[in-house]
Amino acid sequence: MTAQSEQSRRIRVGVLFGGRSAEHEISLISARNIIEGFDSQRYEVIPIGIDREGRWRLARDARRMLVDAGKSLPVFSDRTPEDLGLIPGEAEQLAFAHNASGDSPPALDVVFPVLHGPFGEDGSMQGLLKILNLPFVGPGVAGSAVGMDKDLMKRLLRDAGIPIGRFRSVHAHRRAEIIYADVTAELGSPVYVKPANMGSSVGISRVSTADEFAAALDMAFAYDNKIIIEESIIGREIECAVLGNLGKMRASVPGEIIPRDGWYSYQAKYFDENGAALRMPADMKPDSVKALQDLSIRTCEILELEGMTRVDVFLTADGEILINEVNTIPGFTGISMYPKLWELSGMPLSDLLHELVSQALERHRREAGLRIDADGPAST
Repeated sequence: MTAQSEQSRRIRVGVLFGGRSAEHEISLISARNIIEGFDSQRYEVIPIGIDREGRWRLARDARRMLVDAGKSLPVFSDRTPEDLGLIPGEAEQLAFAHNASGDSPPALDVVFPVLHGPFGEDGSMQGLLKILNLPFVGPGVAGSAVGMDKDLMKRLLRDAGIPIGRFRSVHAHRRAEIIYADVTAELGSPVYVKPANMGSSVGISRVSTADEFAAALDMAFAYDNKIIIEESIIGREIECAVLGNLGKMRASVPGEIIPRDGWYSYQAKYFDENGAALRMPADMKPDSVKALQDLSIRTCEILELEGMTRVDVFLTADGEILINEVNTIPGFTGISMYPKLWELSGMPLSDLLHELVSQALERHRREAGLRIDADGPAST
C-alpha cells in the first residue's frame, strides 16, 4: 500500500483469531478487544476466524466465534463451511478465494495475527503471510519460532550473555532417561515442568515430589514433544512491554505480577480477576527500571522480535534481573499486561494498534527493497 492510498481510504486489517491451539479461547477474547479497539475512522477491520479443526471462517461465522468469547465456544454443525483460500492479491494486498455464493471478501492490506500458541505464534502463520507478500503485525518467521520454543530461546540468550535461570530440555524419545533425583540435584526443588512450545501457562506444573514429577511429565508431553524443566527462582515477577522494529524499539514502564496461589497460572492470567495482584507501575528504583528496560530491548534484538513482545523477568532480592521468557503475541484481554503497560506509559489501545500496524507496513516496505535476483559476477 502506498502512502497516498493509506490516506485516501481506511486501511483494511484482517484480524486472525482462534486456531488449532490450547489457547484458542484466549485468542477469541484478545481478538474481540483488538477489533473493538481499532479507530474506525482509520481502519476497516475484517474478522477472520479459524475454528478448532483449522477451518477458516469469515463474515457471519467469524462474528459468531467472537460474540460469546469467554463464555462458550461455537460448535459448527456443517462440515463444509464457506471454503476460504488465501491467494496473493494486487500490490501488497491479500485476497480470498471461496466457492460459496455471495459477495467476494475484500482484499486485505495487513494482517493482525491474534493466534496464541502453536499454528499461529510459532512462525507457521508468519511464514504463510510472508509467502503471500502481505504485511503482518508482530515478529517474523525466525523470531516467532524462537520466541515460541523456550528451549531455543534460552540457549540463544545464554550464548549472548543474557542472564537466565538454569534449565534442562528433554525430547519425548528420551523421557525414560529423566530421573527426578538427578533433576533436583542439578536444579534444586521445587522445579517447573513446561511444554517447550506453549504459552499462557498451559501444561505447566510446579513439582516438589517424584510422584508430582511423573504427573507433570505426562501433562507437559501431552502438549509438546519437547519439554523444559526450570529451576525455581525466588524473586519478583516483572513484565515489560516492548514495541518497535529493529533500531527503533522502546520499552514500557514495567509492571509486577503478584500471584495469589504462588505462581501465575492459566486461570489467573485470563479469567480470575483475583488470581493475581497487578502492581502498575512496579515499585522499582529508577536505575533498576532503566536496566530492566534496556535488557528487555536487548533480548528482543537478539531474538529479532520486531513489532510487539512482552518480556517476562525475575527480579531477585539482590537486584539481579533474569529473563524468564518472551511472548510474541501477548494477550489483549481485559486484564492482559501488554496493553495495560502501554496505556500506563501514555499510549491508549487505539494508538497502540495504530502503531503496531504502521510498523508492520514499514517493515514490509523495508523488506520489499531487498534484492531477490541472483545477478552477480559472471562465472568463468
